Amino acid sequence: MSGIDPRAVVYTLPEQYKWRDPTGAAGTNQVILHGDPTKPGLYVALNRFKPGNFSKPHFHPNDRFITVVKGTWWVATGNKADKNNMVPMPAGSFVTHFGKQVHWDGAKDEEAWVLIVGEGPGTLTLVEEAK
Repeated sequence: MSGIDPRAVVYTLPEQYKWRDPTGAAGTNQVILHGDPTKPGLYVALNRFKPGNFSKPHFHPNDRFITVVKGTWWVATGNKADKNNMVPMPAGSFVTHFGKQVHWDGAKDEEAWVLIVGEGPGTLTLVEEAK
């Protein structure tokens, strides 16, 4: 695009995304849009959940701020994965995952895309699932 000064604006078009799994076979795929979640500092990631794919109960060390950009994303808290006790977050919803608090999430019947903004390192710690 002409007329854009790269000192003022930098952009990435969707067709330029470098997904973690370029084959698209993974249940959850991710592209890092800014920063590096494994290092200290601000990062921005886009996660794409396939229908029927859910994380296991886990937590992160720092707060994460999430906007649902496509589909319905389902969220829950606690260390018991019960898909009947999830709350739907339709596109446009904003969710905060507080650091060190157990949660899990995913997509039920449709693909869901979520934009995550966090402070690294953004590690994920799984917790033992309650019976």
